[in-house]
Amino acid sequence: MEAKNDLGLTESMPERDLEAYTAAKEAGEPLEAIKTSASRGPNQLTSTLSRTLSKVRTSDTLDPGPPPDGGFQAWATAVWTDFIFNTWGFINSFGLFQSYYVDNMQIGSPSAVAWIGTIQVWILFNVGTFSGRATDAGFFKLTFTLGAVISLFGMFMLSLCKTYWQVFLAQGVCIGLGFGLVFVPSIAIVSTYFLKNRSIALGITVTGSATGGLVFPAIAREMLPTSGFGWTVRTMAFVQMACFVVCILFLKPRLPPRKAGPIVEWAAFKETAYSLYLLCGFFFFWSVYIGFFYITSFSRNVLGASQSTSISLLLAMNGVGVVGRLAVNITANYLGPINILWPFIVASGVMGFGWIGVHNIAGLWPFTCIYGITGAALQGLWPVVLTSLTEDPKKVGVRTGMGFAFVGFV
Repeated sequence: MEAKNDLGLTESMPERDLEAYTAAKEAGEPLEAIKTSASRGPNQLTSTLSRTLSKVRTSDTLDPGPPPDGGFQAWATAVWTDFIFNTWGFINSFGLFQSYYVDNMQIGSPSAVAWIGTIQVWILFNVGTFSGRATDAGFFKLTFTLGAVISLFGMFMLSLCKTYWQVFLAQGVCIGLGFGLVFVPSIAIVSTYFLKNRSIALGITVTGSATGGLVFPAIAREMLPTSGFGWTVRTMAFVQMACFVVCILFLKPRLPPRKAGPIVEWAAFKETAYSLYLLCGFFFFWSVYIGFFYITSFSRNVLGASQSTSISLLLAMNGVGVVGRLAVNITANYLGPINILWPFIVASGVMGFGWIGVHNIAGLWPFTCIYGITGAALQGLWPVVLTSLTEDPKKVGVRTGMGFAFVGFV
C-alpha cells in the first residue's frame, strides 16, 4: 500500500503501519518526526508509531487508582445523587396516584391501575442493563441527560392525561424509561468513589427516595384539592427538573471509559455469589412495593379514611424510610451489608402477613411505620451488596444494571 500525501513517501507501508500513522497524526504527533523515522526504514517507522500509539492508548485508559473513599468530590457525588433518588420518591408515591385514578378520575379498576405502576418499575429496572453499560463506556452525561428529558416529557404529558391508556403511556412507559436512564448510572457513579465507606455513601444516595416520598405526596395533599391534577403534576415536574439540572452540572465519572465489552456480562452469571444474590432479590422484592402502592387505597376503600389521612399514611411510610435507609446503611458499613440485609428480608415477609390483622386506622399507623422501615432497608441495602459483588470497578455499571433488570421481572 503506497503512503504519500503528508509524508511524501514512495516505499510500501504495511497496513498496520498506515493505521498507526493515521492514529499518530490524529493525536497531533509532529510529521517531521515521523518522516525522519520513515526515512530510516519501515521497521523504524513502525517502532516510532507504536510508541506514539501506546501513549495515546495509555492516556485513554489511565487507571485513576483505588477509590478515594472520601474527600469533597466523593461525598459531594453522594449528595448530588441523593437528588436523583428524590425522583425515585415519585415512584414510591404511586399509592396516591393509585387512589386518585380509581376514586377521582375513575379511569379503571384498582388492579388495572396497578399495572401502570408495575410497568413503570419494570421498565426502570430493565433499562438499567443498557444505561449501566453506557455509563461504563463513558456516555454518562449523554445517558443521564436523555433520561432527564424523557422523564420530564412524560411528566408534562401526564398532566394532560384523561384516559387510562394516556396515563399508562405517559407514566408507565415514558416516565419509567426516563427514570431507568438516570437510575443505574447514578448508583454506578457513586460506587466508583467508595470501597470501605460504600454502604454509608449509598445510604446517603438512596435516602433521596425517602425525601422524594415526602415531597411529592405533600405537593399532592396541598394542591390536588385547590389546583387540580394538571398543575399538581406539573409542579412535581418542576421539582424534578431542578434536581436533574443540579446533577447534570455537578456529577462527574471517576473512571475512564471502558469501550470494549458486551452489553450484558454473561460471565457474571457463572459467579455463584452473584447469581444466588439476584435470585434472592427476585423473591424478596415481591414484598417491597405492595405497601407503597396500596396503602392509600386500602385506608380509603377498606377502612374508610379520608383522602388527607390516606396521603398522610403514605407520607409516614416514606418518612420513616430516612431512618430505614441511612441508619441501616451506616450500621451495615461496620457489621457487613449481608449481615444486616437478611434480618430485614425476614421482617419484610412477616409484615406482609401482619397486614392481614389490620382492621382499623389506629392499627394501620404502626403497621405503616414498621413496614416503611423494612421496605426502606431492603431498598437501601440491595445496591450496596450488588455493587460489592463486582471486583472490577469498570464493570459496576453493566453488572448493577443486570441485577436490577433481573429483579425487575418481579
